[in-house]
Amino acid sequence: MPNKRIKISENIYTEMEVRVSERKSENVIRNSILNVGLDEIALNHKSKTDMQHTFSLELKTGKITSQNKSGRCWLFAGLNTMRFKIMKDLNLKNFELSQTYQMFFDKIEKANYFMENILETLDEDTNSRIIMWLLSAPLNDGGQWDMFTSIVEKYGVVPKETMPETFASSNSARMNHILTLKLRENASILREKYQNGKTLAKLKKDKQEMVFEFYRLLTMFLGIPPKNFTFEYTDKDKKFHRDSNITPKEFYANYVDINLKDYISIINAPTEDKPFNKTFTVQYLGNVEGGNMVKYLNVEIKTFKKLALAQLKDGVPVWFGSDVRQKMKRENGILAEDIYSYEEALQSKFNLDKAGRLNYGESLMTHAMVFTGVNLIDDVPNRWKVENSWGEKNGKKGYFVMSDKWFEEYTYQIVINKKYLSENLKEAWKLEPIILKPWDPMGSLA
Repeated sequence: MPNKRIKISENIYTEMEVRVSERKSENVIRNSILNVGLDEIALNHKSKTDMQHTFSLELKTGKITSQNKSGRCWLFAGLNTMRFKIMKDLNLKNFELSQTYQMFFDKIEKANYFMENILETLDEDTNSRIIMWLLSAPLNDGGQWDMFTSIVEKYGVVPKETMPETFASSNSARMNHILTLKLRENASILREKYQNGKTLAKLKKDKQEMVFEFYRLLTMFLGIPPKNFTFEYTDKDKKFHRDSNITPKEFYANYVDINLKDYISIINAPTEDKPFNKTFTVQYLGNVEGGNMVKYLNVEIKTFKKLALAQLKDGVPVWFGSDVRQKMKRENGILAEDIYSYEEALQSKFNLDKAGRLNYGESLMTHAMVFTGVNLIDDVPNRWKVENSWGEKNGKKGYFVMSDKWFEEYTYQIVINKKYLSENLKEAWKLEPIILKPWDPMGSLA
């Protein structure tokens, strides 16, 4: 039976007005929200005071970093886990790796990856969902852990002074607009030439020329990455050190020396289409052609939390992805499920659970940060210390505090050394991953 669509008639609108006018007690709340906004009215003072920036287990980390007006949180978070080891090993008070260097190679690799995907889908209609998805955001700043490791393994890392910030690295919107325009134009050219009978082999040559031009444009915004450099530093004991003429990959091997193959992505996505103890990947999600496949192991929240805690207890920071848009008081650096009493202020229930929020577009991973501490009571966490990349103005000199309940509801991914997995989970990790559609919420970029 066909659905009979109902419009908002004059009678229905009048009834809505009458129902609201009858609720006289809400006038004060309505006026308050109109004047100062919902968050100020709904702010839970007790939650604000409970979320102290003190932790029973706390890693000694450096000065907070700032991604400025860019979406490089995943790169900052990844490099922050590495600089922690460098500072510890070299006895440094503070140190920072170059995010611009990683950003450069992420952009050039994404451009090549995008055009290879275009060549793979030449027989799709331009208005097909897959083509529309590929064209929607071929070059944004976001990424995933396995995309980060692909860049590091291929190109190494360098100190920040070796390839410092540029205007575009810190304010990436215009650069991304121009480079995305070029990529969409390239896609149009490749698809049109294919429709006019040009062979795939010849299109591959055209694509290579497009990559060369993209590289040239990218250097206008981010500069030319160094092939080798001299690393100089003074440690806490005021002892000077110099390492001359080293390459970025040598620097990684000598000063970071983390086997990235040991670290894997664990997710908590409690939706029916993603059984626990199974692995997943996402179609067309990546940056480096021939690089690491984005792969997740889905586990229950209890296991998820246990793994994060085990790594922190061993003195190793934890890269994680969450939906930072939810229940955040930014200026205080608070992420807490009860920081705002929206239901009480609005007298309306919001009943979507974690699975429902994922299924119906209310939540996905939007930001990557690093766990660097936790507060334990009888070995049970009640709040977590978070190293963010938004500068020092918010929170405690840029560090945030997260309630354990917020962790459960809005944290979706952690990166953990495989050694912390149970034998059953180690076997589960070896499973062939189930392939998710590109638009699945687990395909989101931090």
